Amino acid sequence: MDNEQSLNLIEQITRNDGTKYYEIANVLMNGRAEKAAELGLIKEVRILKLNIPHSSAVGVYEDYVNENYKVPPMELKEWVEYKKPEGPIKDAFEEILKANKIISKEDQPKE
Repeated sequence: MDNEQSLNLIEQITRNDGTKYYEIANVLMNGRAEKAAELGLIKEVRILKLNIPHSSAVGVYEDYVNENYKVPPMELKEWVEYKKPEGPIKDAFEEILKANKIISKEDQPKE
């Protein structure tokens, strides 16, 4: 399976401890998150926005994901939360959330 993913939706994932975080994903990854919730690896996943515009910020984050992570297998053993390192990756991630009105300029995603 080709690992090059196009990211086109924003989801909110609830960890088992009740804390939440945002992720930029696609339908395949959302399906894996749904499976992770069924298996008790995470508590819940919700799609917040579909078909987000493919901005330059999405391109930066997409390249990072494709270079650093693989699509998890259908038979999940663990849930891997993508890190958002300080600098261009975190900036791009936050820009995507702001552009899609998920967070305001004053808000910061909780990680």
